[in-house]
Amino acid sequence: MKTKSFRFGTALVLGTLVLAVAGAVVPAQAQIDPIEPKDDAINDALAVPANPGAPSAATYTVLDNFLTGGPGPQWPGGYLPQGRDGDLYGWSYTGGITNNGSIWKTDPSGTVSVIYNFASGNECQNGMTLGTDGNFYGTADTNCTGGGYVFKITPTGTLTVLHTFTGTPDGYGPGPLTLYTDGNFYGVTGLGGANNVGSVFKITPTGTLTILYSFAANIGFDTPSYGLTVGNDGNFYGTTVNGNGTVFKMTPSGVVTVLHTFTGFPDAFFPATGVILGKDGNFYGNTQYGGTQNVGTIFKMTPSGTLTILHSFNQPSDYATNPTAPLLQATDGNFYSAADSCTQFGCGAQDLYEMTPSGTLTVLQEFTASYPYWSLIQDTNGIMYGVTQQGGTVNGGVLFSLNIGAAPFASLVSTSGKEGAKIGILGQGFSSSSVVKFGGVQATTIARSGTTFINATVPAGALTAAVTVTTGATTLTSPQTFKVTPTFPSFNPTSGPVGTPVVLTGTGLTQTTKVTFGGVKATTVTVNSDTQVTANVPTGARTGKIVITTLGGSATSTTNFTVN
Repeated sequence: MKTKSFRFGTALVLGTLVLAVAGAVVPAQAQIDPIEPKDDAINDALAVPANPGAPSAATYTVLDNFLTGGPGPQWPGGYLPQGRDGDLYGWSYTGGITNNGSIWKTDPSGTVSVIYNFASGNECQNGMTLGTDGNFYGTADTNCTGGGYVFKITPTGTLTVLHTFTGTPDGYGPGPLTLYTDGNFYGVTGLGGANNVGSVFKITPTGTLTILYSFAANIGFDTPSYGLTVGNDGNFYGTTVNGNGTVFKMTPSGVVTVLHTFTGFPDAFFPATGVILGKDGNFYGNTQYGGTQNVGTIFKMTPSGTLTILHSFNQPSDYATNPTAPLLQATDGNFYSAADSCTQFGCGAQDLYEMTPSGTLTVLQEFTASYPYWSLIQDTNGIMYGVTQQGGTVNGGVLFSLNIGAAPFASLVSTSGKEGAKIGILGQGFSSSSVVKFGGVQATTIARSGTTFINATVPAGALTAAVTVTTGATTLTSPQTFKVTPTFPSFNPTSGPVGTPVVLTGTGLTQTTKVTFGGVKATTVTVNSDTQVTANVPTGARTGKIVITTLGGSATSTTNFTVN
């Protein structure tokens, strides 16, 4: 059986070549020879239970079998972000009214509807990211060729192209977007840029694009893959795939540092899907190759670049190998993803798997020729959702859920902000009686939209911690830590000798951990209130800026303190 295979932003099967760059070009006629499915497999989403007869750690359920030929979606793609309305949003390569692709949504029960029909071409996309305005932002490529573009789409289906890439100097083939604390989106292009080997960009919600970094050729550090992840330090982390591949860090201003260079088999190489931030502050990712059998690995890396291989894929115990889908760490602390056995020779066995933080891998669901290419998402109802590009009753793809028995939770659209900032919270069961707390401090101003979304204003005295929403007897807690960023507009006096008490005035200062004068740490610091800290000028202090650091971040004075 001949089957089309489309990837955009991670590993791409092109006959005899596998690419893993953001936005790599996939000709629509590219074909592979997957494993022939059994006749009866097509009728049950081409999926069979892992370890039949054994207790399953998760319940896999087909929610919708996509049809072919339109007007519904066909050959869907992910990942599937949750919107303010509680629905999940995805795209499809074909289907829709014109059979040229669509953007669609589904409720958690699997009721699918198309919200946008592409007029021409077959769109390759990387999924969408929910913005602070309630709209979705994503990247796409008409007919999976060309430089690509960034778009915005409203939940009702109004699509606006914000930027079209030209190759040089801006980029070619964008990956998925990451929402940052400044409200802008950040991403990479696998090619293009000043040297035609990739770039890192920032784009505002209105479409103003800035190139932050252009990769240079012939230094073993280029061709970025997938997208970016924000670390606890506020920097971006990503991967490249030229050579054996690297993991890098980039500051918001565009200063790049290579943290780890993969050395190839038997270590690891080809990190096709970037990295994710773990709950422990480390980064986790996978590689398509390398490991003890050269069929892929899952790794952990500290923020300083110390890398540990947690799992080397092998057959037959792992069933599928050569992972090219990003990891998801669910609220139970375990990691979930898919492996598709895709190499330069085509794709083989595929599965969904779970891995503990220590590296124990369990196959949850096996597939044949269904292609679960994309990351899973965990809805705030606790259930994970995903798609297979093909398979199902007529080979149009499948929408599925994976229930691990996790409790419902609240999810933050933004994970940091100053006191007074409005923070979006996703969840379910919200009502007029819902109470929102930031680190135990109640928000006095909230605006609710239905039962699935709240905009809460960060209250005075809020603490860096989890956010909770309590409705009646039910409390939903965010798995993310919300960071209250400090402000520091003034200090008094503006000069003085060593030992002078200096009063720092601002907001979000309750959890102050450090104050420096010209880079020298003060040894005597008193937190007077959420708006005031007193610090004595330390021995060795130099004339310069005062920096105050809290659990939520740091703030720098706009003027110098003069040491007499």
